[in-house]
Amino acid sequence: MPQKKKQTEAVIAGKKKQAIDWEGLIAAFNGGNKYVEYGANRAIFSQGNPADSVFYIRKGKVKISVTSAQGKEAIVAILSDGDFFGEGCLAGQLLRISSAFTITDCSLARIDKALMARMLHERHGVSELFVTHLLSRNIRFEGDLVDQLFNSSEKRLARILLLLAHFGKESKSESVHPRINQEDLAQMVGTTRSRVSHFMTKFRELGFVDYADSGGLTVNSGLLSVVLKD
Repeated sequence: MPQKKKQTEAVIAGKKKQAIDWEGLIAAFNGGNKYVEYGANRAIFSQGNPADSVFYIRKGKVKISVTSAQGKEAIVAILSDGDFFGEGCLAGQLLRISSAFTITDCSLARIDKALMARMLHERHGVSELFVTHLLSRNIRFEGDLVDQLFNSSEKRLARILLLLAHFGKESKSESVHPRINQEDLAQMVGTTRSRVSHFMTKFRELGFVDYADSGGLTVNSGLLSVVLKD
């Protein structure tokens, strides 16, 4: 059995017992991938650039945004460790339909489109894992759409804060990275910065969020009540 295949199957083995080791899977296919480092607030690619690769976040946070012909920007996703982005190139996308910017210092794996396509074609186990990953993201995006269509801006903000904090069932409080500011939140919620400021003040007074001296934001479990409220 070829060495690369052995490495790939070894990584896939035991997936039920632990998180997917995408770095190991990517490393098993060398020749068309490379590791790149970006500082905070740097452009990774821009809307309209050639769509020629897929990125995997080894460490850090990345925001995905779109800009209208009138110059209005909207943030459509905040991604972090273990997420992929730029995968539209695998579905025939020739140009990027969104822009990707680092929020924090980031370590990324850049995988050429041809290599990613070959990896998915030759390794069915990898393909299944990647499809599962994409379906999970799609469910999140569907939730975002429903949220945008039917919920108030207050509920949308509360939900986004909980998602950004990766809030778990057993958690009492989780932190949101300080580089995500109220302007970013306004773009994600689809409202004005003044409305976000109003709701954040309200959440703070109710004890749902706390601000640290460093500018960091902590989200508390009580914020769930805003999302669940009829």
